[in-house]
Amino acid sequence: MERVDRSGEFIRGALVLTAAAVITKILSAVYRVPFQNIVGDVGFYIYQQVYPFYGIVLALATYGFPVVISKLYAEQISLNKWHGARHVLAVSSIILLFVSIGGFSLLYGSANFLAERMKDPYLADPIRTVSFVFLLLAPISILRGYFQGRNDMVPTAISQIGEQLIRVLTILLLAILLVRQNESLYSIGSSAFLGSLAGGLMAIVLLNIFFVKRNANLKKTLWKERLELTSSVKIAKELIVQGFAICVSSLLLVFIQLADSFNLYSLLVSSGFGIEEAKQLKGIYDRGQPIIQLGTVVATSLSLSLVPLITKAKLESDRKLLQEKIQLAFRVAIFAGAGAMVGLIAIIKPTNTMLFENAAGSNVLQILSILIFLSSIIMTASAVLQGLGFTLYPAFVILGGFIIKYCLNILFIPLAGLSGAAIASCIALLLVVIALLIKLKFQLHIKIVQLEFITPILKGAVCMYIVLKGYLLLTDFFYGVGYERMASSFQAISAVFFGGFIYLIVVLRSQVFTEEELYMLPLGSKLLRLLPKNKARMTKK
Repeated sequence: MERVDRSGEFIRGALVLTAAAVITKILSAVYRVPFQNIVGDVGFYIYQQVYPFYGIVLALATYGFPVVISKLYAEQISLNKWHGARHVLAVSSIILLFVSIGGFSLLYGSANFLAERMKDPYLADPIRTVSFVFLLLAPISILRGYFQGRNDMVPTAISQIGEQLIRVLTILLLAILLVRQNESLYSIGSSAFLGSLAGGLMAIVLLNIFFVKRNANLKKTLWKERLELTSSVKIAKELIVQGFAICVSSLLLVFIQLADSFNLYSLLVSSGFGIEEAKQLKGIYDRGQPIIQLGTVVATSLSLSLVPLITKAKLESDRKLLQEKIQLAFRVAIFAGAGAMVGLIAIIKPTNTMLFENAAGSNVLQILSILIFLSSIIMTASAVLQGLGFTLYPAFVILGGFIIKYCLNILFIPLAGLSGAAIASCIALLLVVIALLIKLKFQLHIKIVQLEFITPILKGAVCMYIVLKGYLLLTDFFYGVGYERMASSFQAISAVFFGGFIYLIVVLRSQVFTEEELYMLPLGSKLLRLLPKNKARMTKK
């Protein structure tokens, strides 16, 4: 094997993975809309009840174990210790094989218990189906960790996109086929997770193609490694602890969904709603997930693109640059998150109708829109803390948020139904934001966000909200034609561009970002045109 030259490749590799993550998250959010249209709110409820279990496996195979394996592997090859590098892969393979089999056995064996805990015994079969995805965890994680450790991000990126494409296509095709055959919604829910298996298998195929082409001889020698007890225990400990910690930090919204899976439906039933009505209400509430996910992708893809620069500044011990990039990351997260949140709140009714055929639950989705802003800050703060070397703290805080959310559901759902569940999510995430920002404040001893930055954001958000509300009133005459969903689609899509333009104009002309700062962001060069001309000239000098 050739020694891997990592100098000058770090940022480019991180950006490749960021781009792949954005594409896969968009796919993961978008497919839920046609799926809900095919199976209805009750079918969507069934799928969303079980999805968090798949989300955990996906995070482990994407963000958790591959990151740790790549770190351990890269440390060895940077010292030209090829035996140590192969040893990392061999030990990791054995550990993850046990994790995969253990995860599958635990989830498959506890399917009835979990379904009973959710107060819907028919969910047992979908849970058993999704448990098989655990068996794919080990090969996907090892191969992705190997390539990332060599700073070869293309195989990982292509495998992520390929996995999601096959998964989404399989889910939608099976849903259409089984609905036409009048199969039960629970059978359709189970078949949806066959799509997850198909996607995982595609990821393995793609990764193996890259592996064989680039490293034909490594596979023959890997399993001949002698496992040294002391170093093996060290590798196993770091893999498990760090892998799960990184995984948890990326599972913010999945844990919120998991809390709702365990007690939202049951609390609705105990509050007096009928069984079918409660399922439909939960399905309506779950409409918020793809909307939040899309809004969060837009916000976090901008701020997280700066994380490689933060990590690099830390490695180079450039404290001033480190502080500047951290402050910029949070300004971007607040800028994008606030815009997405307020814009969605303003146009939620036509957006809901455009995506899900009717406006049911729009008031609840407005409350859930706040999660876009809070999630953007949380994901940025977690990524920054991980970049600074604090891996466990964000994980414990997010786990605490899950417990708080679960408990607040018990308090608020009997009082306010679906709105109570949405409020519980907002409070839980707000507390997570506070805990993470306090940690950063004590570690960096800097003001994360300057007060003078907040005023232009508020000004832009208020202007956008007022303009969008006026725009919706002016275009309401389209509903008189009789095609409500078509009218809603026109309103929602045009309002996104119109409202976004207003927000960008107001905020950017307030000179909250310099030309150099915008250049660091995806599509930032396009935003330069919105800066005041005198500001652009000043930054060029």
